[in-house]
Amino acid sequence: MTYAAAPAPPFGRALCAMITPFTEEGVLDLPGAQRLAAHLVAQGCEGLVLSGTTGESPTTSDAEKADLVRAVREAVGERASVVAGAGTADTRHTIALALAAEKAGADGVLLVTPYYSRPPQDAVEAHVRQVVDATALPVMLYDIPGRTGTRIEPATLIRLAGHPRIVAVKDCSYDFLGTQRVLAATDLAYYAGCDEHNLALYAVGAAGCVSTVANVVPDRVRAVLDAFDAGDTGRAAALQRRLTPLIAHMMSAGLPGTVTAKALLTTLGQPAGPVRAPLLPADPGTTTALRTTYDRLIDG
Repeated sequence: MTYAAAPAPPFGRALCAMITPFTEEGVLDLPGAQRLAAHLVAQGCEGLVLSGTTGESPTTSDAEKADLVRAVREAVGERASVVAGAGTADTRHTIALALAAEKAGADGVLLVTPYYSRPPQDAVEAHVRQVVDATALPVMLYDIPGRTGTRIEPATLIRLAGHPRIVAVKDCSYDFLGTQRVLAATDLAYYAGCDEHNLALYAVGAAGCVSTVANVVPDRVRAVLDAFDAGDTGRAAALQRRLTPLIAHMMSAGLPGTVTAKALLTTLGQPAGPVRAPLLPADPGTTTALRTTYDRLIDG
């Protein structure tokens, strides 16, 4: 039995869900964003996802989102893809953000389901189609029901996969069987959106990952995918296991990944700055513990 080669991932394999750096006064730090973006790409990130959950999209303005895309595009050029978050609770607002991202130079749009209002699946599908039809950019759907209250059900994803500009899914559904159903039925490029699933999802045919942990260890996140692609599945598994304590500490210790990523980046001398309210910064004890876990990974 022979199998056709998988198509090239539309935005690369190892993508970082990049934080949005702010100055100590809470102002958007565009020079800092450019330095961080360039660093992440130099360390192995093939794409940067801006203004997502980790990028604090609910508390950045429309103008800040567009300025961030322009600055990062200038910093990385064509060395990495730039995907811009445009999802809101309002279809009209989402369309405006998608058009602004296109004008600012993004390569694609990240589209989360409308939150709070919890629309049924026919309304979710109608929302997605209206946004996608308004822009010429390829779209990565973002299935994260734990944040939005509404998932994109597998049957809905299978229907939406017929649209030529819906090309990818960032999967935070925690429904591994549902994900495999969509992978089997469509050509959608799946990206693990939960770092603990990066290798498992890649092993069943995903395109790669959109990683929060890659903000602090981009080379280690990419190394897992590289080892798997080289046929060394044992090494890939070992590298993923090595990452597990840091993933757990950053993503499952009671704080949002934005908070833990910014705390760690600050200790590493990288641009980060504070989080915006209603989030609060990590306390000194948490920051020290995060850095200890990071150091163990790097020194191990």
